[in-house]
Amino acid sequence: MSENRSRILRGTISAGIGGIFWGFSGTCGQYLFSECGVSSLWVTCLRLLCAGTLMTLMALGKHRTDLVNIWKDPKDVTLLGLFGIFGLMFCQYSYLSGIAHSNAATTTVLQQLSLVIVMLISCLQERHLPKAFQVLALFLAFFGTFMVTTGGNPDQMILSPQALFWGLSTACAAAAYNLLSKSLLMRWSREAVCGIGMLFGGAVLSTYAKLWTYDFSLPLLGWLSFGCIVIFGTVVAFSFFLKGVRDAGPVRAAMMGVTEPLSAAVFSAVWLGTSFSGAELIGFAAILGTMFLLAKSE
Repeated sequence: MSENRSRILRGTISAGIGGIFWGFSGTCGQYLFSECGVSSLWVTCLRLLCAGTLMTLMALGKHRTDLVNIWKDPKDVTLLGLFGIFGLMFCQYSYLSGIAHSNAATTTVLQQLSLVIVMLISCLQERHLPKAFQVLALFLAFFGTFMVTTGGNPDQMILSPQALFWGLSTACAAAAYNLLSKSLLMRWSREAVCGIGMLFGGAVLSTYAKLWTYDFSLPLLGWLSFGCIVIFGTVVAFSFFLKGVRDAGPVRAAMMGVTEPLSAAVFSAVWLGTSFSGAELIGFAAILGTMFLLAKSE
């Protein structure tokens, strides 16, 4: 095997592993909500603050100058604030709230609709109609969402309105995350941007939620689950996925992101006994199909 092919294979596997860790962390969140009775607001505040601290420390060791220079441009500071609130904070809160009202797999699959949202925004910005493959992706997205929410029967809703709202909010927030971070990541390291953004979003949300008034008591498995969300779902997953992007390219890495909802479904079923109907699985497949379709078109 040539060195280039070996590097691409290594990067593809790394991106897949990153997705698996993200899926696992979603299941850990599901355990905290279903078994420990904690609120998604509490978990989001602590996750942003803890993960933001770790990411900032990583930037301090590798990209120290970025942590200082990023504050010198008012436009970057404004964009960083918007990214921290409407990208990171809203994405994390809506994602965990979606899990709290449904399960990790369903919310993670609905999150993939962000690709369709970004595609539609791109069409509007460039003032052109969607191409044939984009129309097909849009159809698959609507069909998949219909199957997941109704089980194929338009007269019933198998997904609660709250779960649907937060799932679609997660997709919108993930799209905002991608769009708001684009110019920042072209100039500054990802560790610095994400670290500062998480701390900013965590501070704002914690002030709103009055985090200091919450009860922090959890059983040992609860604290271990939270630790997995911060360590494996943020630092480890981030590191593996970045390696995948570097070695295999963004398109292959994005396609391997399919391991996130798949791993969330497997972990939820095996660990927490979550079951899925045939209609839901068809919906999952349709939504994930949009991911492959749009990634291959890049």
